[in-house]
Parts: sequence; structure tokens; C-alpha cells
Amino acid sequence: MASYLHNLRRRRTKQLAAQYASPHGDQRVAVIGLGRFGSSLANELMRRGWDVLGVDSDPQLVQKISDDLTHAAVADCTDPEALRQLGVHEFTSAVVGIGTDVEASILIASNLLEAEVPNIWAKAISRQHGQILERLGVHHVVLPEHEMGERVAHLVTGRMMDFIEFDDDYALVKTVAPEVATGVPLGESGVRSRYGVTVVGIKRPGEGFTHATAETVIAKGDVIIVTGKTQAVESFAELG
Repeated sequence: MASYLHNLRRRRTKQLAAQYASPHGDQRVAVIGLGRFGSSLANELMRRGWDVLGVDSDPQLVQKISDDLTHAAVADCTDPEALRQLGVHEFTSAVVGIGTDVEASILIASNLLEAEVPNIWAKAISRQHGQILERLGVHHVVLPEHEMGERVAHLVTGRMMDFIEFDDDYALVKTVAPEVATGVPLGESGVRSRYGVTVVGIKRPGEGFTHATAETVIAKGDVIIVTGKTQAVESFAELG
């Protein structure tokens, strides 16, 4: 049985290699690892109009998602030859969606770097795992569980309706406008100079979001989008 699956994988890989031999546009991405994270990502990329090659060493995972993607293949991408046959070196982007098998994640990332894929993303299951990937040279490292944990913690413990933190200690927050920002035009409120944050969007009850300007007057109950240093936006959102 193992020999049969091995041969099946080899034949499938060779068949797909011919399909990917010539590039057909810049919006192509290879998603390696089709667990919950990888399959969800691959489906969203398809929805956004990208051509997606999904790859996994588990035939059942590949079969489950194959009808939803542009292409799908059973292959062991810790083997650089498998990546070469799939033509992944011709893709503009690749995502390593494997998290639980750290060794496989590192090997695949190394193979993608060796193949000079210009834009590589990789999922990490811990900060240590992420640091190893960064030292290898992976362009973008994602820690979904850790980042989601931080985000939910902010929502649970404060007045924020949403929280997104970026690099360099910078964040974007959705919150109900505190009283200190209401009643006068933003340019006169002193929000930026006093609290170190910038209001970039506003949503009034029953309306959609619009850009905020210096002339915008925020009313009680308005929802606002605020940006700035993480500690500054946290403190501002707690003013009430």
C-alpha cells in the first residue's frame, strides 16, 4: 500500500509539473500544508481571484480541497525535487501553512528560499519557531494563535470593538468615541497632541464608515477608528 501511494504521488507530481512549466501571470501562490489554516487561506485566495496551487503530503486533505483550487497536488515538499517538479520556483508567492511539524516547516521554508521564491510566508506555532524562520530569511512570519490571543485579550479586557497591532509597536483600534473627542471639530479637539493618536475613520449609528478630517465633529455614540502607538491607543480607548 505504501509503495502504491508513493508511486501515485510520483506520477501525480510529474503530471502537474508539465502544467506549471510556464508562468501565466503574477497572481499565483503555492500553499503548502492544507490543514485548517492552509485550506482556509487557499480558499480565501481563490475567492480573491488568485491562482492557487495547494500541496500536502496527505492524499485525503488534497482530495478534500482539490475541487476548490486551481490545482492541487500530493507531494512531500521537504524534498526540493518535489518543489522543482511542481514549478514552485516560478511562483511569485508561497505560503508554508505547516505548523505542528516544525522540522518539516523549516525544511520546506529552506527549500523555497533556495528556489528563490520572491515572497515567502510561513506559519509559526511559537515565537522560537518564528525566530528560526526569520533567521532563515523567510520574508513574512505569521503566528496566528498568538496574534489572535493578544487580539481577543484586548477586546475582553477593554472598551475596544476591534484591535490590530502592527510591527514597531503600532496599532489600529475600533472603539466607541470617548467623550474627550466629541462635540468639537477634530482639528480643534487636541486629540493628536494630547493623546498621541489619530482618528482616521468614523461611523455614526445606522451609517457606514467615512474618512475623518480636521473638520469632522464626533458625536456621543459614534464608532471611530484610531491609529497610533499601541500604548497610546489603548489608553485613549479606555478614557470612556
